[in-house]
Amino acid sequence: MNEIDQYIVQFPEEVQHHLQEIRKIIKEAAPEAVELMAYGMPGYKTYGKPLVYFAGYKNHIGFYATPSGHEQFAEELSHYKQGKGSVQFPLDRPMPYDLIRRIVVFRVEENLRNHKK
Repeated sequence: MNEIDQYIVQFPEEVQHHLQEIRKIIKEAAPEAVELMAYGMPGYKTYGKPLVYFAGYKNHIGFYATPSGHEQFAEELSHYKQGKGSVQFPLDRPMPYDLIRRIVVFRVEENLRNHKK
C-alpha cells in the first residue's frame, strides 16, 4: 500500500469512494502525471510542475487546481465555497466529477504549453 492508498483508507467509506473516483479521473486524464504526497495530501505533477491536489475532510472534498484552474472554471465553481486556488465540494451534494475531469484536462494542457515555452 503506497502513501496515497494509506491517505485514502483513513476516511469513512463515502469519503474514500469520492477520493478514489477523483484519483481515477486524474490518472485517466493525466496518465503521465507523477503521483505524490504534498502538503499532506495527494498531489500530481506534469512536466515537473504542480497539476492538481485533493484532500478529504469530514464534510467536503477539497480540490486544488492552482489559481489558473479555478479562474478558468470560475462560473461553474461559483456554486461552491472557495479560497485562492481551492474549492470545497460538499459531501451532501452530487460530486461534480465531469467538472473535475475538465479542470484536470485544462491543467494538463496548460502545463504542456508552459513546458514548451
